[in-house]
Amino acid sequence: MSSPTKTSPIGVFDSGVGGLSVLRAIHEQMPSENLLYFADQDHVPYGSRSLEEIRQFSEAVTHFLLARGAKIIVVACNTASAAALHHLRGAFPEVPFVGMEPAVKPAAEQTHSGVVGVLATPATFQGELYASVIERFASDVIVLQNTCFGLVEEIERGALDGQKTHQILEAALRPMLGRGLDTVVLGCTHYPFVIPLIEQICGDSVRVIDPAPAVAKQVERRLETLGLLSKNGARGEIQLYTSGDGEKLKSLVPQLCERSYPVKEVGWENGRPN
Repeated sequence: MSSPTKTSPIGVFDSGVGGLSVLRAIHEQMPSENLLYFADQDHVPYGSRSLEEIRQFSEAVTHFLLARGAKIIVVACNTASAAALHHLRGAFPEVPFVGMEPAVKPAAEQTHSGVVGVLATPATFQGELYASVIERFASDVIVLQNTCFGLVEEIERGALDGQKTHQILEAALRPMLGRGLDTVVLGCTHYPFVIPLIEQICGDSVRVIDPAPAVAKQVERRLETLGLLSKNGARGEIQLYTSGDGEKLKSLVPQLCERSYPVKEVGWENGRPN
């Protein structure tokens, strides 16, 4: 693999479409950067899988993106970050990685009621990363949790305002609101796509924290430090890959990103996408 340059692409991956919320933020923050995105939709959702499976998938997708020249890898998936980020940094010591961390710190700093809600997958809640964040930053606040079971699948279907999506979020948020919730942390990259519905349920008095803009700024800082930030002024190109149904992803992208991007369907053979 040749050494990356400023024009080399940023590699981004997730189990499905959720990481597009991060891709969108990166593109807004650094419009000159070329972007590669891999949606591992053949294996979505990661949240219910074993740590070993998530690590294997994450390593395989990282190989795929590096083979296409990625200069940095953004693990745009809270579940994969919790399960595999430490593993990936050990497996690819020369590669810079940026992962997701539940935004509990800013939530704990900004809450007035002292009650914070975190919406995330079971794997994220069970990970050491989440436990560490809670221990370091949330000792003085009440943290309520909900896995929003089935929400990732609804978002993957494009049902951002569907009846089941409403039911899942109502069931998660109403009990929290009853306990004085005033800040909601989105601990899964799929969930920013239903922010309008969360705000509709919670009302104006509840702050919703989407971590994607902060992640985009962290990617920019890392690239600047490495001398790999693109500053040529030209608009970067974006290419999407999926291990699932390419046509399905292509039809969903305009709904999620408000514009279309090219999509390539990739087969998964011998434990790797190719």
